[in-house]
Amino acid sequence: MKTQGLLAILAGVAILWAPVPGRTADEPPNIIYILADDLGYAELGCYGQKKIRTPNLDRLAREGLRFTQHYCGNAVCAPSRCALMTGKHPGHAYVRNNRRAKLPRQVKAKYGMEFSGQEPIPDAEVTIAEMLKQKGYATAAVGKWGLGHFGTTGDPNRQGFDLFFGYNCQAHAHSYWPAYLWRNGRKVLLSNDPPVPGHARLPAGADRNDPASYAPFKGTDYSPDRMIDVALRFIRENQKRPFFLYFPSTIPHLALHIPDEDLEPYLGRWDERPFTGNGYTPHRTPRAAYAAMISRLDRDVGRIVDLLCQLGLDRRTLILFSSDNGTTHLKKEVDSRFFESVGPLRGLKGSLYEGGIRVPMIAWWPGKIHPGGVTDHISAFWDVMPTIAEITGTHAPEGIDGISFAPTLLGHPEKQRQHRFLYWEFPGYGGQQAVRMGPWKGVRQNMLRRRNPDPLKIELYNLEDDIGESRDLSGQYPEIVARIRTILEAEHTPSPVFPLGPIDR
Repeated sequence: MKTQGLLAILAGVAILWAPVPGRTADEPPNIIYILADDLGYAELGCYGQKKIRTPNLDRLAREGLRFTQHYCGNAVCAPSRCALMTGKHPGHAYVRNNRRAKLPRQVKAKYGMEFSGQEPIPDAEVTIAEMLKQKGYATAAVGKWGLGHFGTTGDPNRQGFDLFFGYNCQAHAHSYWPAYLWRNGRKVLLSNDPPVPGHARLPAGADRNDPASYAPFKGTDYSPDRMIDVALRFIRENQKRPFFLYFPSTIPHLALHIPDEDLEPYLGRWDERPFTGNGYTPHRTPRAAYAAMISRLDRDVGRIVDLLCQLGLDRRTLILFSSDNGTTHLKKEVDSRFFESVGPLRGLKGSLYEGGIRVPMIAWWPGKIHPGGVTDHISAFWDVMPTIAEITGTHAPEGIDGISFAPTLLGHPEKQRQHRFLYWEFPGYGGQQAVRMGPWKGVRQNMLRRRNPDPLKIELYNLEDDIGESRDLSGQYPEIVARIRTILEAEHTPSPVFPLGPIDR
């Protein structure tokens, strides 16, 4: 049993809960955290999207609180999720990049070698799920994990989750019509015969304009159908006790896999250029497919909300919705310019510019969160753990980097503590660091490029005047650059697993 951060329980939060049969009035609220995969800052209607329909998420924003300056944990999947689950920024978090795991022989023998999972978080790390065990929460993770294979220290069932269902490995999640999903370390076979790969291209000689050419890239047993059904069943089965549902959806991450009935409303709406593969799998109408995937995610969110209302749990449940990073940079498959996926922001997935790390965030809690609110409070994934701790009356682990934004949620901005800065580092895509300090943003790029003559150069932007990070002001404000340099040096803890070149020497 882990001991860090699990030694005590704070006094119960003094909030009167609406009664639910089988539950006492002083029980803490349910927590549902929904995480989209590669959803851009401006891909929801409530964030300005004009082409993609997201009525359920727009409803959550109308009835809840929308954040305009919320940041994910990192520029790609695994390190972003690590920051979320453990409350540590990327200079202190264990996982700092996507990395395939090297599995022990016995683990390979038991679970197979097809998908190895990602670098596992150590046993010493305390997750949100483990934290909530202080008050006996039922816990489930349904979707994509990416923080360690079964049989390793990162196994979700060893990290506080009673139930895991979905994809353990990110590579496995590239197909929405796979051969199987996982349930607590056991394979659940799907009726896709054959399963659809995540990566392929049209065969030589195939007509790129003929719908029949794309038939091999459609299955029958759609994994999001299975996952939303398990999530809803978990809610029903645990309605009489506090529960934590972590729902890291695979949507809208590539490949472009979507059932015909979901695709149909978008067909013929826009000019299309077929994507024939040589990346993820081909699709004849990639714009329609991408829009349909986001609308499908929106529908799943609506089903969760509807069930909460049916069971009388809506006023006892906090929903948080966000995305693990910005829109994918694979522009032949996802036309981010056409959809204006990140609005005026610079950069996409893989970048520490704003478009890669500023993400949508919606909080919904009827009766507790004032409807229709918008906040410019600056926050990040590592704030989620202490926020949930404050709301549930549990102890967050020591040594985390987050600050609770519960006062902002509950309408007490005067009590809200502010970050002096936010810090990121990312050894991928050339090596990067970034700091957000008030209106200022400092960025280092290409730190690991051999031909970079100045790998420690700091670009400086004023986000209040230049949200698109187009004017480097480093030459005009050397004193601001010096302050940011101090933060960049102080917040980086060297990692033997994820080194960051010149600053580790």
